[in-house]
Amino acid sequence: MSESAKKHKSQALKTLRFGIFTISTSRYQQSQEHQTVEDVTGKIIENSLRKGGHKITLKKLIPDDPVLIKECVENAIASPELDAAVFCGGTGVAKSDITIEIATPLLQKVLPGFGEIFRRLSYDDIGSSALLSRAIAGVTNGKILFFLPGSPNAAKLCMEKLILPEAAHIVKHARE
Repeated sequence: MSESAKKHKSQALKTLRFGIFTISTSRYQQSQEHQTVEDVTGKIIENSLRKGGHKITLKKLIPDDPVLIKECVENAIASPELDAAVFCGGTGVAKSDITIEIATPLLQKVLPGFGEIFRRLSYDDIGSSALLSRAIAGVTNGKILFFLPGSPNAAKLCMEKLILPEAAHIVKHARE
């Protein structure tokens, strides 16, 4: 790592306030029917962030509904209680996978390297199926928002290799 990057990272916040949003119609329906909901991916994200010294100030389960997804992204952007947000689910190529289409217009700056590096790292694990992911990240209103696949393995990879090492650094620059 360059001296410049080390210096910037050392000046970044040590603890960020995160929101976690799981986008899954089936899990949302289970919750509405008062069934036990197993959100493995959301738990991986939450545990990783806590182990990284960050705070979870909001956690929400929503269906693959364009109005609700947009509302949650807009609320994350506007919330003074959040520095960052992780959305998981709805990033594939099925008709119901609409997260990227809803989120992208709300981002002031997309960070193409996030998705590119994620797919490259994912390729090492799952091969050419990595092409199906449309994961992205971007900054808006001095915050970083990450949009990940709903796969537990994908979330673990993103958290360990990309989000935990860079989120605070990105927020620092987004607020300059």
